[in-house]
Amino acid sequence: MTPPSVAIVILNFNGQHYLEQFLPGVISHSDGHDVWVADNASTDHSMEWLSANYPFVKTLLIPENKGYAGGYNEALRQIKSDYYILLNSDIEVTENWIAPVISFMESDEKIAACQPKILAYDLRTHFEYAGAAGGYMDYLGYPFCRGRIFDTREKDEGQYDDEKDVFWATGACLFVRADAFHKANGFDQRFFAHMEEIDLCWRLLNMGYRITYSGKSSVYHVGGGTLHKSNPRKTFLNYRNNLVMLFKNLPKGRRWKTIFFRLVLDGISSVRFIASGALPDVLAIIRAHFAFYAMIPSLTKGQKRVTYRAPLYYRSVVWEYFVLGKHRFYQLTGIPQPKTPKS
Repeated sequence: MTPPSVAIVILNFNGQHYLEQFLPGVISHSDGHDVWVADNASTDHSMEWLSANYPFVKTLLIPENKGYAGGYNEALRQIKSDYYILLNSDIEVTENWIAPVISFMESDEKIAACQPKILAYDLRTHFEYAGAAGGYMDYLGYPFCRGRIFDTREKDEGQYDDEKDVFWATGACLFVRADAFHKANGFDQRFFAHMEEIDLCWRLLNMGYRITYSGKSSVYHVGGGTLHKSNPRKTFLNYRNNLVMLFKNLPKGRRWKTIFFRLVLDGISSVRFIASGALPDVLAIIRAHFAFYAMIPSLTKGQKRVTYRAPLYYRSVVWEYFVLGKHRFYQLTGIPQPKTPKS
């Protein structure tokens, strides 16, 4: 039986320093699979450095910065493979990080996407913000992870060394079945960046696919350590894209009720930003809401009826975390305790 083809695709934008640091490890642990760097119109001489040092790495030049969503859509349209691994440039991979995930996905053609264990590069004993041990979503649209809820990261003690269905898999290191990706029409380019992978996973779930996590593979991620810091552009994209995602993927009967609750909660979030002196983030939240309202006609036009299958967490993770003080995944109401790791 012919093994499936796998393409490792790194989307680069002015990331020469990360390519210098992490690309050698990706090549060393690529298991002979093709390594691609798709460049989103960088201006830092990344591609010149790549050509001079790793001329055998395959490259694609995207003429303008289309963000994560548009950049990967453009790249993956041109790459033929059974599986894609969408890999951030700031990821340190480990030995044998590919085979366990591909083997798991090969066990069921309904597995459309999978992520490995995402550990923190800056604190290697703990999970990382972007994905941790697999993503979930509460009924109000707040994403959280096994191993990370809001600003709390759990220590990796083997409690999530399983293989499991989840709600979303992180775009920092996303294994995705190529035919499922294209059948879902890839990422929604209107997102540009932030939450586009959650939107994709939600659509794939509604199409009847599975989204999974494999704790048999681990990588280390640099990026999410600054998640808590004020960044108005990031705040704008996160708030706008979250509303767009809810509008697109919830059944009509639940859509506006959920968005109304989010309007209230986003107002409370603005008060917290004001208290911390982050007025630009407050303005970003206001702009995000108006940008979402302006997008509603285009979101409604031609929208198909949602066949709803996605398993949401039917409690408020905001209430559980900030009011009840439940800061770890297995403390959340209704979540079973993790199995004790084998010694």
